[in-house]
Amino acid sequence: MAERIFNFSAGPAVLPVEVLEKAREEMLSFGGIGMSVMEISHRSKHFEKVLHAAENGIRELLGVPENYKILFLQGGATLQFSMVPLNFLGSGETADYVITGAWGKKALKEAKRCGNTNVIFTTADEGFKSVPQQSDLNFTEGAKYVHYTSNETIEGVEFHYEPDGAGVPVVCDASSNILSKPLDISKYALIYAGAQKNIGPSGVTLVIIRDDLLAAVPENQHSMLDYRLLAENDSMLNTPNTWGIYIISLVCEWLRSKGGLDGIAKMNREKAAILYDAIDSSDGYYRGHAARDARSLMNITFRLPSEELEKQFCAEATAAGLDGLKGHRSVGGIRASVYNAFPKEGVTALTSLMADFAQKNG
Repeated sequence: MAERIFNFSAGPAVLPVEVLEKAREEMLSFGGIGMSVMEISHRSKHFEKVLHAAENGIRELLGVPENYKILFLQGGATLQFSMVPLNFLGSGETADYVITGAWGKKALKEAKRCGNTNVIFTTADEGFKSVPQQSDLNFTEGAKYVHYTSNETIEGVEFHYEPDGAGVPVVCDASSNILSKPLDISKYALIYAGAQKNIGPSGVTLVIIRDDLLAAVPENQHSMLDYRLLAENDSMLNTPNTWGIYIISLVCEWLRSKGGLDGIAKMNREKAAILYDAIDSSDGYYRGHAARDARSLMNITFRLPSEELEKQFCAEATAAGLDGLKGHRSVGGIRASVYNAFPKEGVTALTSLMADFAQKNG
């Protein structure tokens, strides 16, 4: 097997080696049954155990209260941009949106198809470098919900607090930082996340939804877009991504072995601090994109003195086994995604390259 490289990709992202090794062991015969998880019926007792292990793992790690359902759906966070308003925003009704980056903009676009939207805060004019303070959020009277993105992968900005909706149900796209730190799920009416950052492989979408929202789903909703029907069928209204859910169950086991979300949060802070220190101590050669109080611990974005140097930097990094550092095509620059499973050694390797590159090309 070829030596593994340091994968800085924003997603699908690096998975824990221990999880990949366990999956490899059980690839041909899961639990000694002579079949792979990818081959067994999703209605079988074997997969029922997998589904419950994944659900219980998420519930335990995040401390999900009993009055919330945990769903494993498909379509990515992008489908949730539509599902949320299709279920909870009717014609003539209003939802509030907080826009701190590209993914929030995409969510807003889909909501506008269903009802009225009110952007109560945006950092678009400054190039999406910060997030609002709680005092900046003035909610619309009678708003059906307020939606925000807890971590914007493209711009590298993150909320370091959990907004209070002041009675307005809070909906959160937590795709790129869920499971990276403890959350108070009781503050949310609905929280969703594509799996391919910290939860597992692509192709699964985690949705955690409060029971009162399920009761508010309109009648005669399209079946595969109906949260209530999906919950009633334990995420199996159609055939789910059985392999993806299996990997999620293994990731939950791995996180428990790391001390749960408190333990992984400490590791994530340490990794990010090493990289931000390298940026801040470079005498301006490397320039961070996000405001310091909004810096993402998952997606660290920065620029070099020129685009030519950025291309050269990425090429040299790839040659050195540091892959996936090119910034998103819409903003350019460098993006180092250091999710839960990304090793500290990869961060120190990157900072060593940064120091050498600046010395040679400064």
